[in-house]
Amino acid sequence: MSNATRKAAVRGQFYPEECSKVQAYFKEFTQSFQKTSISKEVLSIMPRAVIVPHAGYVYSGFTANFAYEFLKKTKAKRLIIIGPSHHHYFQGISGSYYENYETPCGALEIDSPYLFALAKKFDMGFEPKAHEKEHSTEVQMPFVKHYFPKHKIIELIYGDISPKTLAPLIMALLENKDNAVIISSDLSHFHSLEEAKVFDENCLRAVANLDLDALAQGCEACGLIGIKAMIFAAKQLKLNAKLLDYRTSADASGDSSSVVGYMSAMFY
Repeated sequence: MSNATRKAAVRGQFYPEECSKVQAYFKEFTQSFQKTSISKEVLSIMPRAVIVPHAGYVYSGFTANFAYEFLKKTKAKRLIIIGPSHHHYFQGISGSYYENYETPCGALEIDSPYLFALAKKFDMGFEPKAHEKEHSTEVQMPFVKHYFPKHKIIELIYGDISPKTLAPLIMALLENKDNAVIISSDLSHFHSLEEAKVFDENCLRAVANLDLDALAQGCEACGLIGIKAMIFAAKQLKLNAKLLDYRTSADASGDSSSVVGYMSAMFY
């Protein structure tokens, strides 16, 4: 077990190195969000969980921020960030056994006692290599620091695992009113814009309707296990789902020949 700080491994790559530049992004995201036309009814929703993308902020930051604009109203005291392992193969779920998590604008405190209790109940280990460079969870941390500077966090990274194993953990987390859950996933990768929209439509329909069968039609999300587990948990807990934003890397890059899809959604 480590008692150190989880260093910010992808700062300067996926998001800026300096706090002031990160904050400039958030200012821009918030101004863009305020220009979107959302009904008062939707604006009043307080989510228990969200799905957010995890690419560079220039590509997916606005889409992720859309979810955080809703999540910031949460009464929860603890945020659990769950993402897929991109760099290290392992089986099961790994918890972040550090004391703090570094961000450009200051560290976040990890809720170690809660993590220990969770690990005992759900048989979670610690795979240090899974955490060292994982961006799916790390790119969420500056958002968390911005919107929830005093909240404690837990980072969970899953490897080779079935959604049926992850779903009971998400359900247990959401049954505790002190928790809000952040599921990290991008959508399809490196198709033409036309092809990407076909694949991504299956993912969007599945989330909006809590329809696991729609995922089987061909949803190519890199965090598909997390999305499946979240939909399963939402159905069991009788939560509603709402899509918030969808776009692709082509919106930022102008290149529609090979794109990545991004979605944000909330569960309430």
